[in-house]
Amino acid sequence: MGKKGVTPLTRGAGILMPVSSLPSPYGIGTLGKAAYQFADFVKATGGRYWQVLPIGPTSYGDSPYQSFSAFAGNPYFIDLDVLVEEGLIKKEEITARNWGDNPADVDYAKIYENRFEVLKLAYERSSHTRTKNFKQFEADNAYWLDDYSLYMAVKNSFDSKSWTEWDDDIRLRRPEAVARYEKKLKKEIGFWKFCQYKFDEQWKKLKAYVNELEIEIVGDIPLYVAMDSSDVWVHSDLFELDEDLREINIAGVPPDMFSETGQRWGNPLYRWDVMEKDGFGWWKERMKFCAYHYDVIRIDHFIGIVNYYSIPATCETAMEGEWKKGPGKKLTDMINETIGDAKIIAEDLGVLTQPVIDLIASNNYPGMKILGFGLDITPDNEYLPHNYTTDNSVVYIGTHDNETLVGALSALTEEQQYRLVDYYDARNPFDIARAMIKRAYSLNCRVAIFQTQDLLYLDNWARMNFPSTIGENWRWRMTEDQYQKIDTGYYKYLADLYNR
Repeated sequence: MGKKGVTPLTRGAGILMPVSSLPSPYGIGTLGKAAYQFADFVKATGGRYWQVLPIGPTSYGDSPYQSFSAFAGNPYFIDLDVLVEEGLIKKEEITARNWGDNPADVDYAKIYENRFEVLKLAYERSSHTRTKNFKQFEADNAYWLDDYSLYMAVKNSFDSKSWTEWDDDIRLRRPEAVARYEKKLKKEIGFWKFCQYKFDEQWKKLKAYVNELEIEIVGDIPLYVAMDSSDVWVHSDLFELDEDLREINIAGVPPDMFSETGQRWGNPLYRWDVMEKDGFGWWKERMKFCAYHYDVIRIDHFIGIVNYYSIPATCETAMEGEWKKGPGKKLTDMINETIGDAKIIAEDLGVLTQPVIDLIASNNYPGMKILGFGLDITPDNEYLPHNYTTDNSVVYIGTHDNETLVGALSALTEEQQYRLVDYYDARNPFDIARAMIKRAYSLNCRVAIFQTQDLLYLDNWARMNFPSTIGENWRWRMTEDQYQKIDTGYYKYLADLYNR
């Protein structure tokens, strides 16, 4: 087993650009014209990869890593102009609404206020339920679609409260309550199915276009799912919950140099022993879903598959947790057998134990290298290029959780900057960012991926996420005029020069 189904990454370069960050007149990026334009842009740079963040529906805090479902697509990404072309809505029904005043920012409050009203107009005018395509979509997604649509409909009937705050009969999924809500909310359930159908239609067309350009889509999946999700509500037996469906233990990481109290993520932990009894059925369906949407699957917090940190739900910090053993090879064997020709990237950042290193190596999964973790140069830093020992890795300047490159460099001392000038053969401190990007292209790492913000040399105002904070994250958007500020010819030259 082991390596079965694991396809190696092709040497190449790529760009990290969330769908939400694409240019759009309607407040947030979508799967419409701007997505095709960005695919063309990736091609013009000589890129082979387009990495998107998770594409699921976002919940409180707007994080794509805390989704209402591990299977559903984000209704915000349904392109409204396509619905106009289909005759389901009128242009003026979109343009009459306020989608926010800043084209470089996602105003999630305004999106939430307006998006679903427009989508409901389209739903009411649609005859999709009579089509063979919709019936096939329902059949193909039977594992999760009904449950998710009921969950969203019930959630709305309780003023968008978490399912843990619903009335006990439906919170505990008593059969008579489920039947009653299915009947009562039939039209609302149909709306959420419609949203998923339209998302699927638009995603399939976009992915086909991207693949025709010989570009592969890299998709992120969080290791854990949100407590407030249809997955936990429907499959509560698979999670560490008590008889009243309250969390017993939750996910996070222990105190370290970045946090004195650790990180308390709050996601419910899996009952791996229960999952193993049916051959990891829920995970199998999840990985099939991911392999359908992505060419390359980046598993976030991969180390949790081998050893995970368990924090008592009653603890307000992560200081009282303990390490426990995960499923390891049993789960990766299933993943390899399930994903077909899709590829895997293991997000192996953090403190790596030998079992984690061994599992990644035995599966031939590429790990990650972050050049931005080596700005304060110490010779033995594992993130500095001279310490790379394998080509089977993906190098980043930084990810969505890090400062932009220009932002990080601006905070360094003059001495640190001149050490980087020497290390990267830069002309001067202002040239370090360009020199680091060029070095990333030249490395033996299989793939080099760059945030769009770093190709634009933007400061930290364009940072995507500040971990452990809520309120101002996931908001940055590219504007149309910024395409002109990126020298696609130069990056195409580097891709050719370094055989990417």
